[in-house]
Amino acid sequence: MSDSKLPSRIDRLIGQRLRWRRKELKWTQEQLGELLGLTFQQVQKYEKGVNRISAGRLYEISSVLEVPVLYFYEGAEEYLSLPQSQFAEDSEAAAPLPEMDQEAMELIAAFQRIEDDVLRKSLLATIKAAASPPKPD
Repeated sequence: MSDSKLPSRIDRLIGQRLRWRRKELKWTQEQLGELLGLTFQQVQKYEKGVNRISAGRLYEISSVLEVPVLYFYEGAEEYLSLPQSQFAEDSEAAAPLPEMDQEAMELIAAFQRIEDDVLRKSLLATIKAAASPPKPD
C-alpha cells in the first residue's frame, strides 16, 4: 500500500470527532453502523482512524449525525501543529486524541451552541487561562 493510502493524523482526528458525536448522541457503534449500513467493526475502524473515510461517506455520516461536514475538521489546525514525534508511525498503534469523558463532551457541545463569536473567544481565553500552570512569583 502506498503512503498516500495510509491513514494520517487527520484521519485520526476525524475518527475522534466521529466518536465524540456518536457518544454525545449516546449511540453504540452498532446503532451508528445500522444507520449507515456498516458493521460495528467498520465504525470502530473509522473511529480509531485505522480506515480512511471517503468524502462521500463523510457527507453521509455528517447527515446521520446531524452535524456539518466541517464539524469533523474543527481543531484540525491546532492538532496538526503538534509535533509529529508525539504520534506512533504505525497507524494501528497511533495514539488518538485523548479520550473524552462525559463532562468534557458536554462542555464541547454547549460551547459549540454559543453563537456569539466574541463571547466564545472570551470563554475560550478564560478556560485556557484557568488551565495554564500558575506563574511563579
